[in-house]
Amino acid sequence: MITDPTHYGLPARVQLEALGDNRLGIRKVIKSRIIRKDAEKIVQMARQIRSVNPAVELTLLCSRNICSKSLALLREEKIEIGYID
Repeated sequence: MITDPTHYGLPARVQLEALGDNRLGIRKVIKSRIIRKDAEKIVQMARQIRSVNPAVELTLLCSRNICSKSLALLREEKIEIGYID
C-alpha cells in the first residue's frame, strides 16, 4: 500500500499507515476528544482515498476519546476503529 498522503490528494500532515495488503490506517492522535466535526473531516479524507483506490479498506487509529456520534458516523461510512493506548 502507498502511504504517501499526497498520492491520494491529501495534505502532507495526514498520517497514513499500511495495515495489510488492502488496508490503510488513518492515524489521528489528539489530546482532546474526537467530536463529530473531526469525524466529518475523517470521512472526507476516506472518500478522497477511496476515489483514488475504491477497493481499499480504512481504519481510524485513535485514542479512546471519541464521542458516540462520531462512532456512529464512522460505522455508517464503513471505517473501522483501532484504538491506540
